[in-house]
Amino acid sequence: MRLNLLFIIKTLGSILILETVFLLIATGVAFAYGGSDEKPMLISSIVMGVAGLALFIAGYKANEYRAGRREGMLTVSLTWIILSFFGMLPFYLGGYIDNITDAFFETMSGFTTTGATVINNVEALPRGILFWRSLTQWEGGIGVIVFSVALLPMFGGGASHLYDSEATGFTHERFRPRVTQVAKRLSGIYLLLTILITFFLWIGPMDFFDALNHAMSSISTGGYSTKNISVAYWDSSYIECVLMFSMCMGSMKLQLFYFALKGNFKQLKNDEETRWYLVYLLIMTGITICWLLVNGFLSGQVDALSVIQKSAFQVISLASTTGFTTVDYVSWGQFFWLIAIILMLICGCGGSTSGGMKMGRAMIVVKNMFNEFKKQTHPTAVLPVRVNGRAVSQEIIRRVHVFVLVYLIIIVFSWAVLLISGLTFDEALGTAMTAMSNVGPSLGLLESGNLYDIPTASKWYVAILMIVGRLEIFTILTILLPGFWKR
Repeated sequence: MRLNLLFIIKTLGSILILETVFLLIATGVAFAYGGSDEKPMLISSIVMGVAGLALFIAGYKANEYRAGRREGMLTVSLTWIILSFFGMLPFYLGGYIDNITDAFFETMSGFTTTGATVINNVEALPRGILFWRSLTQWEGGIGVIVFSVALLPMFGGGASHLYDSEATGFTHERFRPRVTQVAKRLSGIYLLLTILITFFLWIGPMDFFDALNHAMSSISTGGYSTKNISVAYWDSSYIECVLMFSMCMGSMKLQLFYFALKGNFKQLKNDEETRWYLVYLLIMTGITICWLLVNGFLSGQVDALSVIQKSAFQVISLASTTGFTTVDYVSWGQFFWLIAIILMLICGCGGSTSGGMKMGRAMIVVKNMFNEFKKQTHPTAVLPVRVNGRAVSQEIIRRVHVFVLVYLIIIVFSWAVLLISGLTFDEALGTAMTAMSNVGPSLGLLESGNLYDIPTASKWYVAILMIVGRLEIFTILTILLPGFWKR
């Protein structure tokens, strides 16, 4: 069947129009604070709105009910690229980033919730730009398409394919009969959590603006901050605890909070992936605490509670793919680098705002591995992999194993590419993993996640790697295959 190009064009136009609304909100913030970003943000809003309207009109006669998986994958992939192109305009037109490469990189890092940056002095940016920067992460956390499906009921039969092409995890569970209903409820939960985190940060040392920005970048597991030294600026145990809670919420399945609000806590309690993830955080935090205490890396911290808090914050920040930092964790020694690499690889839960391989896939791989060991002594035994008490089909197990293999191959390949571009051994590895898993911080001199000094070609490569990781590999790679374009 021929590609439904009109559907793709109309959908891209609709999403750009919706995105213009978000950019106008950020423009309103610029005018409220009277910064130098008023004019560039207003111009950017007009350009984005006109482009969206032109695309919508061009595809107006599209048949929304003749859209399948190909249209879904292509639309989602183009959405993230086009939004990053138009979303970079406020940075570039205002002169806050003086070249297209860095402006595109910064915006792509925002929308994919990676959190890596090329801005050396964040505090010099006006309030409207800072808000827009955080807003891109907040949208990208739950997914631009999820917002669009929830707010724009015009996708017809293509809505399901759009949602599946962007949603994370090895299965896309529907807790309502229509995908638009799912999107609306997830968006509502996401907004509610953001409001709650903003309030709890605001009653602490943060002012309202900083609280709102950090609420958006923590619940989205993005990691952009309004301060150059990130969360360490406040040196507040209270702030760190609230953000740890927020990062944990963002890296767990949003639909579980929907059920909890309806009084059904059983789903949250019994979800196996969530239990594995929380135990994983506890184990990694415990190992980190022991390593720091034995080697005296936090000898200046006089009380054990501070050591526990610093360790837990960094572990949760990396495992949730948020990337906030309160300490120089590279100075914690190379063993913690190994812990950081593991945390960058296995991150969060499916259906969350976090990136990475996801705990659900790791859980299936581990369970299947133990079953294979058992079959060595009991070759005729039937040993299904069970998740939440239900047997997982062999097809899903196969897809999970293929995903993990391709994921690791891309990281190794990207590691080699970045080594060739001039990065050191640890910097190239850390950058490949942080981009693929949408984490933010790296290793070596790039530990802070500031990639300003890497070569221009590497920035474009890393930007594309971010979207490959955010859309969980196959959505992007499939459209590069010749068979995708055949009828």
